[in-house]
Amino acid sequence: MNEKQLTLISKYFVGFVTLIIWSLLIWQYLNEGVPSHYLLQNPEFPELSNWWGALLLPVLSWALLGLIKKRIINSPEASRPLLIKQVVISLVISLIYGVILSLTFLYGYAEVSSVLFPGILFFALFFRVYRAEFLLGFILSMSFVFGAVLPTIFAALIGLASAIVYFVVHFIWAKVSRLKSTKQTA
Repeated sequence: MNEKQLTLISKYFVGFVTLIIWSLLIWQYLNEGVPSHYLLQNPEFPELSNWWGALLLPVLSWALLGLIKKRIINSPEASRPLLIKQVVISLVISLIYGVILSLTFLYGYAEVSSVLFPGILFFALFFRVYRAEFLLGFILSMSFVFGAVLPTIFAALIGLASAIVYFVVHFIWAKVSRLKSTKQTA
């Protein structure tokens, strides 16, 4: 896949996200009104309207897809099909994870959602869940329940935390492996 094709796919994807979020917001406006949310469900914090999603989701989708496209274009031509497959699978997995997390919270299974959210850090031990495709899927899937702002904030925090976990654990693992191999050769 070349840069032109990836750009076209990105445009369609951002257009689709824009259409979906605007449709949802208009439907909410015409029915019960566009909901707002509080950070950490605390009314003492500022109220965040779902209207922000009309701007945030298309811009965020465009930016994160740009990072994904850059990573694909900068990869060797021979490895691009596999990388594209990995990106799509990662995006779908994060979408599913976000939907499950949102639904467990929405239907009152707080004990499950309280395990799923920090559970992302467990996956960060093995996978690079800080990458753009994971963040994009997580944000998009949770935006229908929590609006766009809160999932973006949480995704940024969990992305940073998961990057730290991934790199620290792999750094320690590499040091231990080198130390172990040095002892074996001595």
